[in-house]
Amino acid sequence: MKYNSVLFFCLFFVLSMTAQNRSEAIALKDILQTIEKQHLIYFNYIDNEIVELKIIPPKKSLSLNKKISYLEKKTNLFFKNIDNKFITIFSDNRDDTKNICGYVYSKEDNSPLENVNIKFEDGFSTSTNIKGYFELKKEKSTDLLISNIGYTTEKISVSDLQNKNCLKIFIEVEISELNNIIANQLLTSGISKKINGTFEIKPKKLGILPGLIEADVLQTMLQIPGIYSADESISSINVRGGTHDQNLFLWNGIKMYQTGHFFGLISAFNPNLAHTISIIKNGTSAFYGEGVSSVVDISSNTNNFKKNSFSAGINMIDADVYSKFKISKKSFVEISGRKSITDLVKTPTYKEYYNKAFQNTSITNFYNNQNIDYLGDEKFNFYDITAKYSQQIGQKNHFILDFITINDQLKIFQTTNISSQIQSENNILNQKNYGSNLSWMRHWNTKNSSHLNVYTSSYVLNAEKDQIQDNQIVKQKNEVLDNGLKLENSHAINSNFTLKNGYQFNEIATINSDEVNSPIFYRRIKEVLRIHALIVEAKYNDTISKIYFNAGLRLNYIEQFKKKLLEPRLQFNYAITKYFNLEVLGEFKSQNSYQVIDLQNDYFGIEKRRWILANNTTIPIQRSKQASISLFYNKNNWLFTIDNFYKKVTGINSSSQEFQNQLEFVKTNGDYKVLGIEMLVQKKINHFITWLSYTYNTNNYHFPNLEQPVFPNNFKLDHIISWAGIYDRKNLKIALGSKWYSGKPATTPMSSSINYSNFSDPKIDYNTPNNTILDDFFQVNFSTTYKWESLDHIQYKLGFSLLNILNRKNEINEYYRINTVTNSIEDVKTFSLRRTPNLSFRITY
Repeated sequence: MKYNSVLFFCLFFVLSMTAQNRSEAIALKDILQTIEKQHLIYFNYIDNEIVELKIIPPKKSLSLNKKISYLEKKTNLFFKNIDNKFITIFSDNRDDTKNICGYVYSKEDNSPLENVNIKFEDGFSTSTNIKGYFELKKEKSTDLLISNIGYTTEKISVSDLQNKNCLKIFIEVEISELNNIIANQLLTSGISKKINGTFEIKPKKLGILPGLIEADVLQTMLQIPGIYSADESISSINVRGGTHDQNLFLWNGIKMYQTGHFFGLISAFNPNLAHTISIIKNGTSAFYGEGVSSVVDISSNTNNFKKNSFSAGINMIDADVYSKFKISKKSFVEISGRKSITDLVKTPTYKEYYNKAFQNTSITNFYNNQNIDYLGDEKFNFYDITAKYSQQIGQKNHFILDFITINDQLKIFQTTNISSQIQSENNILNQKNYGSNLSWMRHWNTKNSSHLNVYTSSYVLNAEKDQIQDNQIVKQKNEVLDNGLKLENSHAINSNFTLKNGYQFNEIATINSDEVNSPIFYRRIKEVLRIHALIVEAKYNDTISKIYFNAGLRLNYIEQFKKKLLEPRLQFNYAITKYFNLEVLGEFKSQNSYQVIDLQNDYFGIEKRRWILANNTTIPIQRSKQASISLFYNKNNWLFTIDNFYKKVTGINSSSQEFQNQLEFVKTNGDYKVLGIEMLVQKKINHFITWLSYTYNTNNYHFPNLEQPVFPNNFKLDHIISWAGIYDRKNLKIALGSKWYSGKPATTPMSSSINYSNFSDPKIDYNTPNNTILDDFFQVNFSTTYKWESLDHIQYKLGFSLLNILNRKNEINEYYRINTVTNSIEDVKTFSLRRTPNLSFRITY
């Protein structure tokens, strides 16, 4: 009996232990994921070979090698360790000695490439996973081909496959694409110069630039030689001496009339959309109208859709979200939104931006800029939203519907007590731009295609000032409604020659209204123009003779004026040698809508410009002609460019040039001429890029009806020098740079005394217009970003920037006014941003 009891106890113990061990066994896949997180390595395996395996996990305290040995014993699988980073798992049945494995990386940034096609000639094929890894059964006699869209096809001989270790394969960007690029990785990765003279920016591939932690569309273009902002505002971008309104801004085919948030300090275009930015300073395609200075064409259209994605980010000014997801096999939706966080927290970045944007306006000069204390309740916010619906119908038709809205709102209530009397103002300023576009693309056959755009754009600038104690309300409003249609047909005659033709129609209406309740005043001016354009363009691109030639002709017809304007365009590029290119560009262009300033304190002096239309008499059509000749040398990671240009713009009105001297209230027509040179020297050494750019130009007005008709342009900067040093390796990016330019022109008074020759209208006696220049501008900027990825493939990115590291007080504008309280001439100066930090964080998956 006792023996039976002992036997029963032992049997029970063994069964219990067996049951306990079985209960501790877990899926091998879960064990591998745990080891990946603990040791920061990756396992490569075929799911079918491990999906049914369950074992007791190894102790966490074991080393990686001991864990692998344990797993080999328990599973009868083979584990191959590669550089202590990747471990390949295979079974005895598969016999890994008869298979090859490898990793495919981009030669440009050493990043792994997913969905690369791997195949033997006339044999088996596979593709890489998200880690760039592949496995394939060996063939005896054929070579291995590695191909991917946008990259060169690599061939590996059979002899190279005898190596038992996994291959490491690096592939380059497709050479056929490079045929259309003469300067790749210009200034930083993601910026290139194309053979047609266009600068192309890919924000998703953009490296880093000094002072930028996000791919701000307009801040990025300011790094290109010949493009600058004389007053440090992206709502006032000057291209080769032109004004901001002389640039044509397009977003997915929609003409945009508002380009900045925070009244000029932040781009109004979300930098996180997967778009391409094309910047054209000269040699514009005939399919672009308007914009006598430049074209900035922003597109978020992509040719393919790989997978759903989502990202969200925040910095010290705004927060944003972005999402792109499939709704069927041939359609997707893309949505983005961005909003300021200023209504929640006033960060140091916001305070510096606020001081810069509103200095010397009626907001900060409350009651004639007197030294009095006042209380203010401010509410400022902005947002932008975009949406896209893309639908592929069959193999030949593609429809895209785009929508964008941009909105800035400022509300400020100010009050003070002067001589026991309360003085109060309530100010409201709204600026918004809505737009939508329907795009249809049709491929009739391999040689013929059509592209149709139908768009509408609406812009409103609305201001209201309520002087409570005087019961006076002042309202100002500027509206633009722009409806357009553009048809483009393309015909490939042969492999070298392409012929395009098309038609464009625009109906533009502007409304300007001013209203005062006491004394009663009301003015409303509405203008409408309808413009038709016929377009023809021929392109010849011969890679053998190394000649690229594109000539276009645009015929504009303006209904209201019954006026025809013929505008030829030219792009020519010749590869003198493999490393040396000659470029010639030329264009004639015209513009019918532009911005003017009636009074410097319009719209509180913040956004004082209003859009108007040409009337072909007192407000002429602006017309430009431009020519340039350039040389490019690119060899051994050295890049030299030199660009000589001539530009003349006629039909400008003095009210569009922001005069704040004796010409402030004068309205006369004239022109300006610019003659200049732009140079760039760049060197790339491994992961380090450094560049130095220099721009020189002469830029003078000619107003024939003035006493002194010729004098310097308000936006003239004689010399501009920029330098940057950029380190970009794997996940870490660092940029340090500086910019220096000679001061803007300014006009000084002849005397410190006020001219009272007319007591009802005292005035300041000035020297000749723009008789002097301001002090030089100098700024040093820094930025850095670091990104990492979790094992579940979620990407994180942290960024930090510091503008104006030296905290230099740069003067960017100066003018004079009469102070009616002190009866003296007051010198008013405007300064650039002081030292301004910014911090950002982004998550993407």
